[in-house]
Amino acid sequence: MPKLTEALAKRLPFSKAGTDKHWDNEIKGLVLFVGKRSKTWYFQKDVGGKTQRVLIGRYPVISAQAARQTALELALEMGRGAGKVAQIGAPRLEAALASYLRRPKLRSEDHKHGIRQQFELHLKDWMRLPLDEISKQMVVDRHRAMADRPSGANHLLKYFRTVWNHARRTHDLPESPTMAIEWYDEQPDGRVIEDLKAWRHAVEALQNPIHTVFYELLLFTGLRKSEALTLKWEQVLEDRIHLPMTKNGRSFDLPILQVHHEILAPMRSLSATWVFPSPKSMTGHVTGPAKFGWSPHAHRRTFATVAMEAGVLEEVVGRLLNHTPLSITGQRYALPSLDALRPAMETVCSELQLRSGV
Repeated sequence: MPKLTEALAKRLPFSKAGTDKHWDNEIKGLVLFVGKRSKTWYFQKDVGGKTQRVLIGRYPVISAQAARQTALELALEMGRGAGKVAQIGAPRLEAALASYLRRPKLRSEDHKHGIRQQFELHLKDWMRLPLDEISKQMVVDRHRAMADRPSGANHLLKYFRTVWNHARRTHDLPESPTMAIEWYDEQPDGRVIEDLKAWRHAVEALQNPIHTVFYELLLFTGLRKSEALTLKWEQVLEDRIHLPMTKNGRSFDLPILQVHHEILAPMRSLSATWVFPSPKSMTGHVTGPAKFGWSPHAHRRTFATVAMEAGVLEEVVGRLLNHTPLSITGQRYALPSLDALRPAMETVCSELQLRSGV
C-alpha cells in the first residue's frame, strides 16, 4: 500500500468496473475510492465492533494533503469516542433502495416490485456504489441512453431521485444529481375508445377468452391494469370489489352490479384463487394480456369519459376511479358509501352497454 500523495491520487486511473480502493500506508483508515468517473476520500475504522466509514470528500476538490489532515483528526476523535457521532458515509444504492422500500406507508407490493425490477434492470451497475459516487454526469448519461423510451427514462431517474431524497433524511448527502437532467417532454396518450361497437368486435376476436374478459372488466369498472390482473376471488363480493391496497396507499371498495358478475361468470371455474389465472405465469395470474387496438389505460379513460358524458359529476367519477381528492374535506371527511356511488355505476354501465351494442 503506497502513501496517498497528491501525485499518486492524480495518477491513479479510473476503474473499468466497480470501485478500486487504495489504502494509505501511513494513516490507518485513510482510503481513496476510485470509481469509473470519480475519486472519493474516506476514513474508515472499527468502532464498537462496527465498521464506520466517514466521507471526507471528492478529489480533487479535497486535496491529498487536506484528506490526510482530516483523517488524522478523525482518528484522534474516534480514539476519544467522539467518532461515535461522526458522519457515517453514504449508503450504497442497493441499501438506500431497500430502506426506501421498507417504508410502511409505501404503495402496494406490486408497486415496490416494479421499482425494484426497474433498478435491477437499468441501474444494475450502480447498485453497489455509494450514493455520493453517483455523479451528475452519470445520471445524465443514463437518462440520455434511454432516449428511445422518454417516459421510462423520466420515471426511472425520478424514482432514483426519490430513493436519494429518502436517504438524505438520515445521511449527509448533497442534492440529488438528477438536478442536472433535462427531462424529456411526455405527451400523454389521452386516447379513448371512440367506437365501442368496433371495440366489442375486436375484444371478442381475441384468441384467449381470459383476455377478452379482462378487457371487458376494465371497461366496465375503470380499474387499473395491475388491480385487475392481481384480482382474487376473495376480493369479489356480491356488492363490491375490495382492493386491500391500491396505488395511493389505501384500501378501496368499488360498487359492482349484476353486469359485472355476468362478465366474470366464465372465469369462476378456472381457479379458486385468481380471477385471471395463468398456468404459465410464475405469479399464477395473467401478467401480459394480449395487445390489440386499445391499451388497458384507454379502457380506464373511456370509463371516465363515458361517465361524464352520461352526466355523472366529475367528483363522483374520481371516487369511482379511486383518485385522491384535492381538498382536505374530500380526503378526510367526505367518504361516500357504496350505496351512494352505486347509482353512478349503474349510469355508466348502462351507457357502456348501449354504446357497445350489448
